[in-house]
Amino acid sequence: MTFKIEELFKVEGKVAVVTGGSRGIGKMIAQGFVENGVRTYITARKAEACEETAKELSQFGECIALPADLSTTEGRQAFVDEITSRESKLDILVNNAGAAWGAPFAEYPEEGYDKVMDINVKAIFMLTRDLLPLLRKDASAANPARVINIGSIDGLRVSSMDNFAYGASKAAVHFLTKNLAVRLGPQGVTVNAIAPGPFESKMMDYTLSQYRDKIEAENPLGRIGQPTDMAALALYLAGPGTTYMTGQVIALDGGRHLGARQESDAD
Repeated sequence: MTFKIEELFKVEGKVAVVTGGSRGIGKMIAQGFVENGVRTYITARKAEACEETAKELSQFGECIALPADLSTTEGRQAFVDEITSRESKLDILVNNAGAAWGAPFAEYPEEGYDKVMDINVKAIFMLTRDLLPLLRKDASAANPARVINIGSIDGLRVSSMDNFAYGASKAAVHFLTKNLAVRLGPQGVTVNAIAPGPFESKMMDYTLSQYRDKIEAENPLGRIGQPTDMAALALYLAGPGTTYMTGQVIALDGGRHLGARQESDAD
C-alpha cells in the first residue's frame, strides 16, 4: 500500500470519452486527461469544432475527435459502434454534453423543454447504458471504471434566471447519478457527478458578459471557476484515490449554492 500522490492520482494509460469535449467544461476536462496520459476521445455535434479542438489538444498527448449527435438514437449508435471498433475497453466516460433554453414561464416552449431534457438527461442514460459493455470489460472493485456526469448548481438550488428545463434536467442528472451508482457498483463501475457553478463557456457567454461583476461579487470565494479547478476534480474522480467513492454530487462553485458572500465584521 502506498500513499504517494503520483500513485493516488495516476491516470496514465487509461481510455476516456468526453462528450461535448470541443469547448467549455468538456474541453477543460479533456485537456486535463490528455496532458496526464489518457487517450481521450472527444465528441461534439459540430465536426469542424471537434476536429479543431482535438488537433489543439493533441500537442499535449493523444486526443481523437469522433463527431456525433448524441441527442438522436442514430447518432448515439454510430458513436458507440465507432468506439467499439477502436477500443476493447473504456475506463472513463464523462457525460458533459448539454443544452439550455431560457424563456419566461408563460412563454416557455414545449420544444425547448423537450430538447433540454432529451440532451441533458435521456442522452446520458442511453449512452451510459450503451457503453456499459466497454466500461465493464476490465473493471473491478479494486480498479473500477468511472462515469462522471456533469450536473449544475442549478440542480441544487433555484436559479433566478428563466431556465426552468435546465434546472430540472440537472437535478435529474444528480438523481440519475445516485441511481446508477447503486445499480452499476456491483459491475465495477463508479458513478459520480460534478455540479459546476459559473465557468467560461459558450453557454455562459451572455450571462457573464452582462453580469460577471455581480456573479463574482456574490460568490463566497469572489470569482468564477478556472479550467484548472475543473480539470483537477475530474482527474481526482478518475484516479486511484476515488475507487471507494460513488453516487456523489460534488458542487464546484466556490460555495455559491450555499448562499451569497457574507462580509464578516473583521472585513
